[in-house]
Amino acid sequence: MSERIIAACDGAAKGNPGPAGWAWVIADPQGRPERWEAGPLGRATNNVGELTALQRLLEAVAPGTAVQVRMDSQYAMKAVTQWLPNWKRNGWKTASGQPVANRELVERIDELLTGRDVTFLYVPAHREDGDHLNAIADQAASDAALTQQPAGTALGSLEMPVPAPVRSAPSRQKSGSAKKSASTGTAPGGGARAIKAKFPGTCPCGKPYETGAMITKNGTRWGHQACAAPSEAV
Repeated sequence: MSERIIAACDGAAKGNPGPAGWAWVIADPQGRPERWEAGPLGRATNNVGELTALQRLLEAVAPGTAVQVRMDSQYAMKAVTQWLPNWKRNGWKTASGQPVANRELVERIDELLTGRDVTFLYVPAHREDGDHLNAIADQAASDAALTQQPAGTALGSLEMPVPAPVRSAPSRQKSGSAKKSASTGTAPGGGARAIKAKFPGTCPCGKPYETGAMITKNGTRWGHQACAAPSEAV
């Protein structure tokens, strides 16, 4: 059995949907980055970027190689590790009876995971003490979304992307592109105050919210009111 390598993948969308990109970085078993790749997606959602990044990473790793995949998207991770079996049993419908979003990507990832030794590790994004590989993938995906150009080791980009400095907590108060203004109401159960999102963003659950949606603080980020309290997965 080969020694387990470490990898990270991430997607980005400038607007949701908006110009989007994906990226992955592969390290040696000690966690030292060795190679990376990023690519554009045109106009897409953040979730499409996250799933595409995982697909491209799995395609880049030899099937017999044991790998730990680090991700900051709970949506993408849960989609392929928790929700997938129920989606298949339900004829590719969610628990609410809706068609599964991004089905083709999820099916392709399911194929790539079959018979392989892949473990997943959730790592919070944009943290000063966060995962370095995830930060590299995050920056590469963001660059690809902005430039709409492919890049990576195989294309001659030998230097790893340098993650942008993480801003301190006070300046990240509007995380998820929400600002404290036009506030009304409270979260379910009388929790944190809810406000109208001034810009579109992405909830910590991985799903987007639109401008004008009622959102509330969920830890250090903003997201759906329902996600501020324990709830069942999709």
